Amino acid sequence: MSHEKYQRLIEIAKGLKPVATAVAHPCDESSLSGAVDAAKLGLIKPILVGPKAKIEAVAKQFKLDIAGYEIVDAPHSHAAAAKAVELVAQGKAEALMKGSLHTDELMAEVVKKDTGLRTARRISHCFVMDVPAHKDALIISDAAVNIAPTLEEKVDIVQNAIDLARALRAPEVRVAILSAMETVNPKVPSTVEAAALCKMADRGQITGGILDGPLALDNAISPEAAEIKKIASPVAGRANVLIVPDLEAGNMLAKSLSFLAGADAAGIVLGAKVPVILTSRADSVEARLASCAVAAFVAQARRETAAKAIS
Repeated sequence: MSHEKYQRLIEIAKGLKPVATAVAHPCDESSLSGAVDAAKLGLIKPILVGPKAKIEAVAKQFKLDIAGYEIVDAPHSHAAAAKAVELVAQGKAEALMKGSLHTDELMAEVVKKDTGLRTARRISHCFVMDVPAHKDALIISDAAVNIAPTLEEKVDIVQNAIDLARALRAPEVRVAILSAMETVNPKVPSTVEAAALCKMADRGQITGGILDGPLALDNAISPEAAEIKKIASPVAGRANVLIVPDLEAGNMLAKSLSFLAGADAAGIVLGAKVPVILTSRADSVEARLASCAVAAFVAQARRETAAKAIS
């Protein structure tokens, strides 16, 4: 299936400054080739962190040219995760990328109190999904990090997703707070939290996007469904950001789109000091490249924000 939304995203990202990216433990074909492919397109400038001999052996086995890339030797995956985070803390990298290690192993280093990359913002994950039959790319959060987020945590999840949409240059950020229904029902806590989040946006506690909720999935993304239900709002039927009630709902939604609708899913973690690129061995080449492109946009937005703060 054609993924023209990802292709456009990657093409625009090629015009941005390549992001110095610490790639933690790229010791299999998919993780090393993903970094090399993204570097060839000018999306990232990889720093390969892991056992030097193993990385070079994988490159040789799969005929990957890594001659131009810095390799930082680390004896095993845990040490590679710690070293990659340290490179970011030292200002030598603007992004982190997961190699052939468990996500938990990398994220444990990211969230460490003393040496990690925490900010005041809650860390959350966003999928940027290219659904072939849907006009716009969809940002879905959080389907990978926060299991059962509180209302307070959802404020940061929403703000992270809005900031991502703005970094990706969405002309308007339309956020649907999802539940199983579009009316507030005290027996369904996610509907009450959705209403609270919308009021918080009205009061300026969440900025940069237009929020509506609770909305069911159909009337969040289908203009026809929103019309039938007589929901009049700038978001209903036109959402480009979907905030799910919990990780289980988000995971099922993302995987349904991938396996039933042929969607690709680029994954990124936000809320840390730098974007964290999370890819899976099951990801297509295009999804891996799109994840790197998303990180390039986020890094560029951060540079611009820092420049404004100085001026």
